[in-house]
Amino acid sequence: MDVQFGSHTLRSHGVVVARKHMHDWLIFLFLVVMDIILNAIDPFYRFVGKDMMTDLKYPFKNNTVPVWAVPVYAVLVPVIIFLIVYYHRRDVYDLHHAILGLLYSVLVTGVLTDAIKIAVGRPRPNFFWRCFPDGIAVYDQFNNVVCHGDKHVVNEGHKSFPSGHTSWSFAGLGFLSLYISGKIKAFDRRGHVAKLCLVFLPLLFASLVGISRVDDYWHHWQDVFAGGLLGLVVATFCYLQFFPPPYHAEGWGPYAYFRFLRECESIQEGSPVNPHTAQTM
Repeated sequence: MDVQFGSHTLRSHGVVVARKHMHDWLIFLFLVVMDIILNAIDPFYRFVGKDMMTDLKYPFKNNTVPVWAVPVYAVLVPVIIFLIVYYHRRDVYDLHHAILGLLYSVLVTGVLTDAIKIAVGRPRPNFFWRCFPDGIAVYDQFNNVVCHGDKHVVNEGHKSFPSGHTSWSFAGLGFLSLYISGKIKAFDRRGHVAKLCLVFLPLLFASLVGISRVDDYWHHWQDVFAGGLLGLVVATFCYLQFFPPPYHAEGWGPYAYFRFLRECESIQEGSPVNPHTAQTM
């Protein structure tokens, strides 16, 4: 049996693959609800004394990278690249697993980031102007701040650690970087170092997003470092659930594709296989 690219399309195997991972999509929806709930919870109001305000009086600026842009470059752009690869290879396993792995990467990172933000409650560098928009500081008998700014703005001022922009950027673009490195066989030991430029490009963009968070005075450098590390670690775990490591000889395709090839070889050689698998094939 000669297995070629194009034999596993959305039309022929899309429903089968989706049903096989139905529980993954259900848990994905549960994580979406969990992240929505986390965003509605007030963060821990950490003690902020008068002597601590020295490092929290940075200007309250607008975001260089707006919130709406994060899912565009961290999710939509990678999905477009996945679709381009599918157009050339017609491998529904690759497309489905890439999209599912990417969505889990950014969503798990988002849940972890928001949960840590709420638990830690670290003030942002621009906390003073969030707490006292008129510039008049008020403290209680324990020398703790008594904020009279907008409640939502003050709540956001207690969500500095870790950086959500950075963690989402490294979760989505870090996954894309691993995906690209596998597809172009960046680590095939042939010394084509120019391939690494494509691998590093998404990581460079994610790094610049993290730097912008410090330049805008929305985060401390520790917040950005922790967010980037968190997103990159989650992206690596999610990628390895569906794809071999990029340096592996089979790193250019998903596990499911090579498993299918081995099952086809078993049938061709006449060895016993699972009846359900044979029926599906």
